Amino acid sequence: MSRGSEKRPFENFHRLSRVERLARVKEFCGLTEDEARILSGETPFPLDVAEHLIENVVGAFPMPIGIATNFRIDDREIPIPMAVEETSIIAAASSTAKWVSREGSIRTYARGSLIIGQVQLPNVRNVAHARGALLESRAELIALANACIPNLVARGGGVREIAIRELARPAFEATPAGTMLVLHILCDPCDAMGANLINQVCEALKPRIEQLTDERVGLCILSNLTDGKLACAEVVVRGIDPIVGQGIVEAALFAKVDPYRAATHNKGVLNGIDPILIATGNDWRAVEAGIHAYAARTGKYQPVTDWRMEGGDLIGRFEAPLAVGTVGGVTRVHPTARVALKMLGVTKAEDLARICAAVGLVQNLGALKALSTVGIVKGHMQLHAANLAIAAGAHVHEIGEVRDRLNAVLEREKKINLSQAIAILEEIRKKVVSQPAPSVFH
Repeated sequence: MSRGSEKRPFENFHRLSRVERLARVKEFCGLTEDEARILSGETPFPLDVAEHLIENVVGAFPMPIGIATNFRIDDREIPIPMAVEETSIIAAASSTAKWVSREGSIRTYARGSLIIGQVQLPNVRNVAHARGALLESRAELIALANACIPNLVARGGGVREIAIRELARPAFEATPAGTMLVLHILCDPCDAMGANLINQVCEALKPRIEQLTDERVGLCILSNLTDGKLACAEVVVRGIDPIVGQGIVEAALFAKVDPYRAATHNKGVLNGIDPILIATGNDWRAVEAGIHAYAARTGKYQPVTDWRMEGGDLIGRFEAPLAVGTVGGVTRVHPTARVALKMLGVTKAEDLARICAAVGLVQNLGALKALSTVGIVKGHMQLHAANLAIAAGAHVHEIGEVRDRLNAVLEREKKINLSQAIAILEEIRKKVVSQPAPSVFH
């Protein structure tokens, strides 16, 4: 059952046992036995690798990895590995993707390929001289920058441009000072996230910039607001129920006019994006910082998705910075990250970013649909019932019954809590104790 198969390899995936799900993924994605054991956790994350990733290592923190199914992105069926601890994210993504695949389509594209490094001149006394010297030496600085990263240049990447920005100093600053200039070093990192590369370039340029300008250089650091490298996705749901469609549009409008709602709206988008980044060993904190900064670029915090009705169709769009990598860093050395990338069938960073954009948009659609129709609490709490059972102290063989009885309570009372889970578990155990022992006679 390959990626090009006409069969639906993930039909009723959630009804399979964990072993059956792993076998289905292994077959569809062409995983080896070793890769399957890594994915299942049978081969644990090696702590000797962890020693080289962070400091003061004492152990590892396992995170569940699940598969969001039913995603057909740019006419390709893709199982989405998601490392996440929150109930309902994978279920909602899979359910919404199934709806979209049945009634519409998911398309993605990218805009730009450049990340940004910043070289700060904090207190420029002669702006005209500094600007002139930097502009006159632009070609020299680009050549110097690319000489620091020959391997990236050989792969077709490297520094493409240098821009100069003049920043206003705060009006409340007590002492008179010069102007702040910032050089933006614009670099194509190819399939790397590029943070280490661009930081290296900025530091290498510092001495020459100080010589050229006769000014002091301050910070040399990348920017996570990579607005020259955007990932975009578009979802179309054709012939949608007009009441449902209008509810989704009104929910999106709420986020447009209210930053308090926009923050939660965007968190829902990131519910789809972050788990993929974690599964593939990418810097989810950097991506989140970039997306939130992009959302506030106009001076007012805005949603990163937009929904509208056109005729009888619902159309949604996502656009935001997504600087990710498929080579280097944790992505290269973490065995599970390598397996996750293989499952996604991507080798290019742009393709990974586009998948993330698509899943984030679909996740957002699912949340808006739930909020504007039946509400989000019931579905979330139904899936949360198993968590409450575990928190109550249920053993593996007891979780199912506690969960089912909690869901029955949810139907009646519209809410469930840990106290109810504990009471149900105690009742189940009392019943077992009170049952007579089976007879030894036949």
